[in-house]
Amino acid sequence: MTRILVVDDEPQILRALRINLAARHYEVDMAGDGGSALRQAADRHPDLVLLDLGLPDMDGVDVIQGLRGWTNVPIIVLSGRAGNRDKVEALDAGADDYVTKPFGIDELLARVRAVARRSAVTEAEFAQIRVGDHMVDRVGKTVSGGVRLTPTEWHILEILLRNPGKLVGHRHLLTEVWGAQFVKESHYLRQYMAQLRRKLERDPAHPVHLITEPGMGYRFLV
Repeated sequence: MTRILVVDDEPQILRALRINLAARHYEVDMAGDGGSALRQAADRHPDLVLLDLGLPDMDGVDVIQGLRGWTNVPIIVLSGRAGNRDKVEALDAGADDYVTKPFGIDELLARVRAVARRSAVTEAEFAQIRVGDHMVDRVGKTVSGGVRLTPTEWHILEILLRNPGKLVGHRHLLTEVWGAQFVKESHYLRQYMAQLRRKLERDPAHPVHLITEPGMGYRFLV
């Protein structure tokens, strides 16, 4: 049974989520602050974390960073902060998805199912991935149809393919590919993503696999 840790300082939200998740046969642990969340995560090893950013003892982004220091557990942020900057900061810290309050329970449960499915996929299952008309071999670093990618294109594509369905932030991509000193050079990403789409998408002007999330980052859809 999937164990979910719900972290929120609003008792009514904790109660509503506990009831709805338990009714769908999830095991539910609850924490009302960041310190308790980190302790419970270490003790109980949840399969997924639902995390509010506005906690009484520490910012939720600090909790994400604390978790990412030792675990890859999927994290879905639940927050009343709707600004792109807050979303980017949480995603760059390591969150897998971001749901803005108030939210519908059906949407949240769909996000939970989607993130849980992605986390269950092994590296072996994604050794070869179809992108449009092409088969990408991540192990052999080849693309069917004689398509050739530059080392930088491969690096960007590899990061996206490792995170199917997940929004990967500009800052994370720039840091991983070029280094922390290039975090503001988002035009680099626009250029290389355009090149990747020309090589891999059936219709580069209307991509269906390499998707832009305006102001935030990019997402690979299978």
